[in-house]
Amino acid sequence: MELTVFGSITALPENPSAFHTKSFYNKDTTTSTTMSNLIQQGCFRQLVRSSLMRRTPLSLAPELSRYQQTHSFSTTPRAQSRVGGAAISIPPGVTLKFVDLPQSNVRGQAKDQPKVAIEVNGPLGRLTLSIPSFVDVEHDESIRKATLSVQDSSIAHQRAMWGTTRANLQNYILGVSEGHICILSLVGVGYRASVESTATTVEPEYPGQQFVSLKVGYSHPIELGIPKGVTASTPQPTRILLQGTDKQTVTQFAAEIREWRKPEPYKGKGIFVNGETVRLKAKKIR
Repeated sequence: MELTVFGSITALPENPSAFHTKSFYNKDTTTSTTMSNLIQQGCFRQLVRSSLMRRTPLSLAPELSRYQQTHSFSTTPRAQSRVGGAAISIPPGVTLKFVDLPQSNVRGQAKDQPKVAIEVNGPLGRLTLSIPSFVDVEHDESIRKATLSVQDSSIAHQRAMWGTTRANLQNYILGVSEGHICILSLVGVGYRASVESTATTVEPEYPGQQFVSLKVGYSHPIELGIPKGVTASTPQPTRILLQGTDKQTVTQFAAEIREWRKPEPYKGKGIFVNGETVRLKAKKIR
Protein backbone atom coordinates (compact mmCIF):
# COMPACT_ATOMS: atom_id res chain seq x y z
CA MET A 1 0.00 0.00 0.00
CA GLU A 2 1.27 3.53 -0.80
CA LEU A 3 0.64 6.55 1.39
CA THR A 4 0.27 9.81 -0.54
CA VAL A 5 0.55 13.23 1.12
CA PHE A 6 -0.62 16.35 -0.73
CA GLY A 7 0.31 19.95 -0.08
CA SER A 8 2.42 21.36 2.76
CA ILE A 9 1.58 20.79 6.41
CA THR A 10 1.81 23.88 8.59
CA ALA A 11 0.78 22.49 11.99
CA LEU A 12 0.69 19.22 13.82
CA PRO A 13 -2.68 18.51 15.44
CA GLU A 14 -2.96 16.99 18.84
CA ASN A 15 -5.00 14.11 17.48
CA PRO A 16 -3.32 12.34 14.53
CA SER A 17 -6.65 10.84 13.51
CA ALA A 18 -7.64 14.26 12.18
CA PHE A 19 -5.49 13.52 9.11
CA HIS A 20 -7.49 10.40 8.28
CA THR A 21 -9.32 12.07 5.42
CA LYS A 22 -9.52 11.48 1.71
CA SER A 23 -7.36 14.58 0.99
CA PHE A 24 -4.32 12.90 2.54
CA TYR A 25 -4.91 9.30 1.48
CA ASN A 26 -5.80 7.44 -1.65
CA LYS A 27 -9.29 7.63 -3.00
CA ASP A 28 -10.06 4.20 -1.69
CA THR A 29 -11.66 4.76 1.74
CA THR A 30 -11.13 1.16 2.77
CA THR A 31 -7.41 1.39 2.08
CA SER A 32 -7.07 4.65 4.03
CA THR A 33 -8.85 3.13 7.00
CA THR A 34 -6.55 0.08 6.98
CA MET A 35 -3.44 2.24 6.76
CA SER A 36 -4.57 4.49 9.61
CA ASN A 37 -4.87 1.48 11.85
CA LEU A 38 -1.37 0.23 11.01
CA ILE A 39 0.50 3.52 11.38
CA GLN A 40 1.48 4.17 14.96
CA GLN A 41 1.29 7.57 16.51
CA GLY A 42 5.09 8.03 16.79
CA CYS A 43 5.78 7.07 13.17
CA PHE A 44 3.03 9.38 11.97
CA ARG A 45 4.40 12.33 13.93
CA GLN A 46 7.88 11.64 12.53
CA LEU A 47 6.48 11.61 8.99
CA VAL A 48 4.73 14.95 9.47
CA ARG A 49 7.79 16.52 11.13
CA SER A 50 10.09 15.46 8.26
CA SER A 51 7.71 16.94 5.68
CA LEU A 52 7.60 20.17 7.70
CA MET A 53 11.39 20.51 7.71
CA ARG A 54 11.63 19.80 3.98
CA ARG A 55 8.91 22.14 2.76
CA THR A 56 8.64 24.98 5.27
CA PRO A 57 10.90 28.01 4.50
CA LEU A 58 13.19 29.15 7.30
CA SER A 59 11.79 32.67 7.10
CA LEU A 60 8.29 31.35 7.92
CA ALA A 61 9.39 28.89 10.59
CA PRO A 62 12.43 30.25 12.49
CA GLU A 63 11.99 27.70 15.23
CA LEU A 64 12.85 24.91 12.75
CA SER A 65 16.19 26.44 11.72
CA ARG A 66 18.02 24.80 14.60
CA TYR A 67 17.30 21.39 13.11
CA GLN A 68 18.89 22.28 9.77
CA GLN A 69 22.02 23.98 11.14
CA THR A 70 25.15 21.82 11.07
CA HIS A 71 27.74 22.29 13.79
CA SER A 72 31.36 21.53 12.92
CA PHE A 73 33.63 19.77 15.37
CA SER A 74 36.21 22.59 15.43
CA THR A 75 35.41 26.24 16.10
CA THR A 76 38.53 27.43 14.25
CA PRO A 77 37.62 29.21 11.00
CA ARG A 78 38.68 27.51 7.80
CA ALA A 79 41.67 29.38 6.41
CA GLN A 80 44.44 28.13 4.16
CA SER A 81 48.08 28.82 4.94
CA ARG A 82 49.63 31.82 3.20
CA VAL A 83 53.25 31.15 4.12
CA GLY A 84 54.38 31.27 0.50
CA GLY A 85 53.32 34.88 0.07
CA ALA A 86 55.12 36.14 3.18
CA ALA A 87 58.20 38.25 2.49
CA ILE A 88 61.64 36.95 3.49
CA SER A 89 63.98 39.33 5.31
CA ILE A 90 67.58 39.16 4.15
CA PRO A 91 70.08 39.94 6.95
CA PRO A 92 73.18 42.06 6.35
CA GLY A 93 76.06 40.15 4.83
CA VAL A 94 73.82 37.83 2.79
CA THR A 95 73.43 38.26 -0.95
CA LEU A 96 71.20 36.57 -3.53
CA LYS A 97 72.41 35.88 -7.07
CA PHE A 98 70.12 34.59 -9.82
CA VAL A 99 71.67 32.07 -12.21
CA ASP A 100 70.04 30.75 -15.39
CA LEU A 101 70.17 26.96 -15.65
CA PRO A 102 70.86 25.18 -18.94
CA GLN A 103 67.79 23.54 -20.46
CA SER A 104 67.85 20.02 -21.91
CA ASN A 105 65.37 18.79 -24.52
CA VAL A 106 65.37 15.18 -23.40
CA ARG A 107 62.15 13.25 -23.94
CA GLY A 108 60.45 12.39 -20.66
CA GLN A 109 61.72 15.44 -18.77
CA ALA A 110 59.28 16.99 -16.33
CA LYS A 111 57.38 20.04 -17.53
CA ASP A 112 58.37 22.06 -14.44
CA GLN A 113 62.10 21.72 -15.06
CA PRO A 114 63.90 24.47 -13.06
CA LYS A 115 65.05 27.38 -15.17
CA VAL A 116 66.57 29.60 -12.49
CA ALA A 117 68.71 28.90 -9.44
CA ILE A 118 69.52 31.23 -6.56
CA GLU A 119 73.00 31.34 -5.04
CA VAL A 120 72.82 32.38 -1.40
CA ASN A 121 76.15 33.75 -0.17
CA GLY A 122 76.84 34.54 3.45
CA PRO A 123 79.50 34.60 6.16
CA LEU A 124 79.28 30.82 6.72
CA GLY A 125 79.27 29.63 3.13
CA ARG A 126 77.34 29.43 -0.11
CA LEU A 127 74.26 27.39 -1.03
CA THR A 128 72.40 27.01 -4.31
CA LEU A 129 68.63 26.51 -4.54
CA SER A 130 66.84 25.50 -7.76
CA ILE A 131 63.54 27.35 -8.25
CA PRO A 132 60.61 25.62 -10.04
CA SER A 133 59.65 27.12 -13.36
CA PHE A 134 56.23 28.28 -12.12
CA VAL A 135 57.64 30.16 -9.09
CA ASP A 136 58.75 33.77 -9.48
CA VAL A 137 61.13 35.42 -6.98
CA GLU A 138 61.26 39.19 -6.63
CA HIS A 139 64.30 40.56 -4.78
CA ASP A 140 64.12 44.15 -3.53
CA GLU A 141 67.65 45.17 -2.57
CA SER A 142 66.57 48.55 -1.16
CA ILE A 143 64.47 47.05 1.64
CA ARG A 144 66.39 43.73 1.66
CA LYS A 145 63.33 41.52 1.20
CA ALA A 146 62.42 38.71 -1.20
CA THR A 147 58.88 37.79 -2.23
CA LEU A 148 57.71 34.62 -3.98
CA SER A 149 54.67 34.13 -6.23
CA VAL A 150 53.28 31.40 -8.48
CA GLN A 151 51.69 31.58 -11.91
CA ASP A 152 48.39 29.89 -10.98
CA SER A 153 47.56 29.51 -7.29
CA SER A 154 44.47 27.43 -8.09
CA ILE A 155 46.67 24.45 -9.05
CA ALA A 156 47.35 22.29 -6.01
CA HIS A 157 50.93 21.39 -6.99
CA GLN A 158 51.94 25.01 -7.52
CA ARG A 159 50.27 26.06 -4.30
CA ALA A 160 52.10 23.34 -2.36
CA MET A 161 55.50 24.13 -3.89
CA TRP A 162 54.93 27.82 -3.23
CA GLY A 163 55.29 27.39 0.52
CA THR A 164 57.95 24.68 0.19
CA THR A 165 60.20 26.85 -1.98
CA ARG A 166 59.77 29.78 0.37
CA ALA A 167 60.68 27.61 3.40
CA ASN A 168 63.77 26.22 1.63
CA LEU A 169 64.98 29.70 0.69
CA GLN A 170 64.42 30.89 4.25
CA ASN A 171 66.46 27.94 5.61
CA TYR A 172 69.28 28.66 3.15
CA ILE A 173 69.45 32.32 4.20
CA LEU A 174 69.42 31.38 7.87
CA GLY A 175 72.03 28.67 7.28
CA VAL A 176 74.65 30.91 5.63
CA SER A 177 74.11 33.69 8.18
CA GLU A 178 73.69 31.87 11.52
CA GLY A 179 73.84 28.12 10.80
CA HIS A 180 71.65 25.22 11.91
CA ILE A 181 72.17 23.18 15.07
CA CYS A 182 70.97 19.76 16.22
CA ILE A 183 71.57 18.53 19.76
CA LEU A 184 71.32 14.80 20.43
CA SER A 185 70.99 13.42 23.95
CA LEU A 186 71.93 9.82 24.78
CA VAL A 187 69.79 8.46 27.62
CA GLY A 188 70.67 5.01 28.94
CA VAL A 189 73.10 3.18 31.18
CA GLY A 190 76.54 3.15 29.58
CA TYR A 191 75.50 5.16 26.53
CA ARG A 192 78.45 7.18 25.21
CA ALA A 193 79.44 9.06 22.07
CA SER A 194 82.73 10.43 20.75
CA VAL A 195 84.14 11.98 17.58
CA GLU A 196 87.07 10.05 16.07
CA SER A 197 89.41 10.91 13.21
CA THR A 198 89.69 7.28 12.07
CA ALA A 199 87.33 4.31 11.85
CA THR A 200 87.82 0.57 11.70
CA THR A 201 84.51 -0.50 10.17
CA VAL A 202 83.92 2.14 7.45
CA GLU A 203 86.07 3.86 4.85
CA PRO A 204 86.30 7.65 4.61
CA GLU A 205 84.31 9.19 1.76
CA TYR A 206 86.52 12.29 1.44
CA PRO A 207 89.94 13.29 2.81
CA GLY A 208 89.89 14.40 6.42
CA GLN A 209 86.48 12.95 7.21
CA GLN A 210 85.68 12.39 10.86
CA PHE A 211 83.43 9.76 12.40
CA VAL A 212 80.90 9.61 15.23
CA SER A 213 81.45 6.56 17.42
CA LEU A 214 78.45 5.34 19.43
CA LYS A 215 78.28 2.99 22.39
CA VAL A 216 74.59 2.31 22.86
CA GLY A 217 74.41 -1.30 24.00
CA TYR A 218 75.64 -3.17 20.92
CA SER A 219 78.43 -5.74 20.96
CA HIS A 220 80.07 -4.19 17.88
CA PRO A 221 81.28 -0.61 17.40
CA ILE A 222 79.00 1.82 15.59
CA GLU A 223 80.86 4.34 13.46
CA LEU A 224 79.11 6.87 11.26
CA GLY A 225 80.89 9.14 8.80
CA ILE A 226 80.15 12.84 9.21
CA PRO A 227 78.80 14.33 5.95
CA LYS A 228 80.65 17.12 4.21
CA GLY A 229 79.55 20.51 5.48
CA VAL A 230 78.56 19.21 8.94
CA THR A 231 80.65 19.70 12.09
CA ALA A 232 80.17 17.30 15.02
CA SER A 233 81.41 17.68 18.60
CA THR A 234 80.73 16.07 21.97
CA PRO A 235 80.66 18.67 24.75
CA GLN A 236 79.60 15.84 27.09
CA PRO A 237 79.89 12.05 26.71
CA THR A 238 76.09 11.86 26.38
CA ARG A 239 75.66 14.89 24.08
CA ILE A 240 76.31 15.28 20.36
CA LEU A 241 76.30 18.74 18.79
CA LEU A 242 75.82 18.94 15.01
CA GLN A 243 76.34 22.21 13.13
CA GLY A 244 76.08 23.08 9.46
CA THR A 245 74.71 25.49 6.87
CA ASP A 246 72.34 23.04 5.12
CA LYS A 247 69.45 22.20 7.41
CA GLN A 248 68.45 19.12 5.45
CA THR A 249 71.94 17.60 5.71
CA VAL A 250 72.21 18.31 9.44
CA THR A 251 68.80 16.91 10.34
CA GLN A 252 69.24 13.89 8.06
CA PHE A 253 72.49 12.94 9.79
CA ALA A 254 70.81 13.42 13.17
CA ALA A 255 68.03 11.04 12.05
CA GLU A 256 70.60 8.44 11.01
CA ILE A 257 72.20 8.56 14.46
CA ARG A 258 68.79 8.32 16.12
CA GLU A 259 67.94 5.19 14.11
CA TRP A 260 70.40 3.13 16.21
CA ARG A 261 68.45 3.69 19.43
CA LYS A 262 65.00 5.14 18.98
CA PRO A 263 63.38 6.39 22.21
CA GLU A 264 61.30 3.64 23.80
CA PRO A 265 58.28 4.39 26.02
CA TYR A 266 58.83 1.92 28.90
CA LYS A 267 62.20 2.94 30.36
CA GLY A 268 62.65 6.22 28.49
CA LYS A 269 65.95 5.14 26.95
CA GLY A 270 67.24 6.08 23.53
CA ILE A 271 68.69 8.93 21.48
CA PHE A 272 66.64 12.13 21.66
CA VAL A 273 66.93 14.95 19.09
CA ASN A 274 66.41 18.63 19.96
CA GLY A 275 64.50 18.23 23.20
CA GLU A 276 62.41 15.31 21.98
CA THR A 277 60.28 13.68 24.67
CA VAL A 278 58.42 10.40 24.98
CA ARG A 279 55.43 9.58 27.17
CA LEU A 280 56.17 6.66 29.44
CA LYS A 281 53.78 3.71 29.45
CA ALA A 282 52.86 1.48 32.37
CA LYS A 283 54.81 -1.74 32.69
CA LYS A 284 53.15 -4.87 31.40
CA ILE A 285 52.22 -7.17 34.28
CA ARG A 286 51.73 -10.80 33.35
